[in-house]
Amino acid sequence: MAALVLLLLFLAITTGQSSATTWCVCKDGADTSLQKTLDYACGAGADCGPIHQNGPCYNPNTVKAHCSYAVNSYFQRKGQAQGSCDFAGTATVTATDPSITGCAYPSSASTAGTGTTPTPVTATPGTTTTTPTTSTTTSPYTATPSSGVLGGIGTGLGPTGAGINTDMSDGGFGIQYSFLSFFALLFQGLVLYWG
Repeated sequence: MAALVLLLLFLAITTGQSSATTWCVCKDGADTSLQKTLDYACGAGADCGPIHQNGPCYNPNTVKAHCSYAVNSYFQRKGQAQGSCDFAGTATVTATDPSITGCAYPSSASTAGTGTTPTPVTATPGTTTTTPTTSTTTSPYTATPSSGVLGGIGTGLGPTGAGINTDMSDGGFGIQYSFLSFFALLFQGLVLYWG
């Protein structure tokens, strides 16, 4: 009986949590559109350090490859939130790992990099210029590009949807799972009490 209760408890806690690993990559498109997406993602919180010159993901040195790494880092840092991999239609979610030899794309928020937010990466095939900076504020809107192609958040290129909650202080364990866990533990306690 106790084993059945533990099995039910385990199933109740894990129900609703997806185990599928997904990545965000840039679609084929004009380099100018992909560059705008790259600039936005790097300015809005993606860890773009690995795509800097001499970084592990610098090669292949193409706008599309750098764009894919940046939007994936952004997507993972946002906890794979719905709408965080759209970028005005220039990116899409995939279940195929885009990593290449020597360059591992993050697959979760915990592997999506450090707290360093670089300024926009200006890349054309064959050249890249970057200036990393460290953000000391907690607002998600203060580390945006102040110059560059987009000029900051609110230009329509970022993730879709109004009021996207970027607070990840729950560590990916949302309140819905807390309530589910509470009721599962309550049920288990009642079964053990009456059993």
